[in-house]
Amino acid sequence: METRVAVISILVENPESATELNDLLHRNGRYIIGRMGIPYEKKGVNIICIAVDAPQDVINSLTGTLGKLDGVSAKATYSKKS
Repeated sequence: METRVAVISILVENPESATELNDLLHRNGRYIIGRMGIPYEKKGVNIICIAVDAPQDVINSLTGTLGKLDGVSAKATYSKKS
């Protein structure tokens, strides 16, 4: 199956969603190239950036599921190369 390289940007404003968020990322760990997390206490938000190499439907599904968590926003940006 063809895969795409993408970056999923995640903003976490509800720390209670962290366990479920980490669970989702763990279940999709085989697609994750790297992860960076930055706690921004001044604004009460955690910023997470996930680099992935996965089928487009997996990226879309993961991004959508993350965005449905309480206090979590997620967006994917795709590489122009397949």
